[in-house]
Amino acid sequence: MKIQLAYGRDNLSVDFPDAQISVLEPKHQPGISDERAALFESLDNPIEAMPLKHQIDSGKDITIVHTDITRATPNDRLIPWLLEYLEDAGADRERITLLNGLGTHRPNTTAELEQMLTAEVVAKYRCLNHEPDRDEAHESFGVTRNGTEVLINRHLTSADVRIITGFIEPHFFAGFSGGPKGIMPGVAAMRTVMSNHGAHHIGDARATFGVTEGNPLWEEMRDIALRIGPSFLLNVALNDQREITSYFAGDLVAAHANGIEFVRESAMQAVDEPFDVVVTTNSGYPLDMNLYQAVKGMRAAELIVKEGGTIILAAECVEGVPAGSPHEQLLESVDSPGYLLHKLESTSETLPEQWQGHIQAMVQKKAKVLLYSSLPDQTVKNCLMEPCHSIEMAIANILSELGPSARIGVLPQGPLTIPYLRQAVS
Repeated sequence: MKIQLAYGRDNLSVDFPDAQISVLEPKHQPGISDERAALFESLDNPIEAMPLKHQIDSGKDITIVHTDITRATPNDRLIPWLLEYLEDAGADRERITLLNGLGTHRPNTTAELEQMLTAEVVAKYRCLNHEPDRDEAHESFGVTRNGTEVLINRHLTSADVRIITGFIEPHFFAGFSGGPKGIMPGVAAMRTVMSNHGAHHIGDARATFGVTEGNPLWEEMRDIALRIGPSFLLNVALNDQREITSYFAGDLVAAHANGIEFVRESAMQAVDEPFDVVVTTNSGYPLDMNLYQAVKGMRAAELIVKEGGTIILAAECVEGVPAGSPHEQLLESVDSPGYLLHKLESTSETLPEQWQGHIQAMVQKKAKVLLYSSLPDQTVKNCLMEPCHSIEMAIANILSELGPSARIGVLPQGPLTIPYLRQAVS
C-alpha cells in the first residue's frame, strides 16, 4: 500500500506492507469557490462584533498582526485582500502597520516577507518584525499568574484598530492555534512567553491537542490577549491543498470559538486501541522547516501509540534544528530524554524555547522515536533521536520482531489530525 506523506514542499511516497494499517486524516472540507468575496462577506458580517468597515476611517492607526514564515496561513492572498478592504473603507495607507507575529522565532528576511505578503505589499506598507527580546518595544499589562510582567508589542497596543489574522489548526499544547495566540505569544515579549510556556503549564495533562477551556496555558493566553482591549479577529481554516474552507471574523474569543468547532469536526479522528507503530509527519512545508517545529507531529503520534511502541517522524528540516538555537543547545546539554525531563521538571527556571524539548522528552518517555529527515545522522543523535534512512525498512524490522499482528497507524498530515482513543473520552 503506497501512502503519500506530507514532507517538505512535496509528498514522500512510502510503500507500507500488507499489515493492519489505519490511515488517519482530517475529513476533507472543500475550498471556498470565491475566497476574496467570502472574505469581504465575513468582514461585513462578523461574529459578535461591529462590521470592520464601520470601525475604519482615515484618522485611525491600524495594526495588522500576521503569522510568520513557519505557518501555513495563506498570507499572500489574505493580507492583500484585507488591505484592499480597509482602503475601500477609508483607511489611510500611511497609518497601516503590518506586524509579523514571530512569537519567539527568528526575524523573517525581506525576501521572506515578500514571499509571505507579496512584494507589492512590502513595497507599499510599513512591514515590521516583532522584537521579543526588546522589552522597551513593549507595553506592560500587569503580571502573569506566576508574577512575570506581561509585555505586548507597542505597535499593536497603541493602535486604534487591532486586527489579528492567522489560521486555526490543532495545537500540541495550546489546544488550537489562532485566536488569542496571535497576540500571546505572537507579539509578546520573550520573558512573558517563557513564563506562559514554562514546565508548570507544559507538564499539565490539559495542555494538549484539542483542549482550550480548562487548559491553564491557553486560558492565560486568552486572559493576557484581552488585557490590551478589543481586537478584531480574522482567522481561516484550511484543507490539505491550502485552500480556505471557512473564515472566522469578529470578536477575538467568540469568532475563535466558532473556528475551533469547525476545525474540531474535521480534524478529530477516533481509534479503538493504540498502535504498535505510528508513522507521522509535521504537515510538510512550512511546518516541517526545522526540528523545533517538528515536535508537533511527534506529539500527535504519541496520543495513539502503545507504551513502549515506536513513532517514526518524517520531517524534512531544511532549516536544521535550527543550528545554534536554544532548542539545539538544550537537547545537546543532556545525554538522554529521561535526564532532560528531570532537568526541566526539577527547576523553577524557564529556559528559552524549552517547551519543545520538554514535550519531546515526555513523548520519548512513552515511545521510541525515529526521525526521517534531511539532517545529518550525528545531528539527529545529538537531539536524542534515532536517524531513520528508510521508513519501509524500519517498519519491516519492527514487524520482524512483533509479527504480522502488529498494528500500524499513519498520520499523513501529522498534527492536522487529532487522533484520540475512544475509551479515553468515553
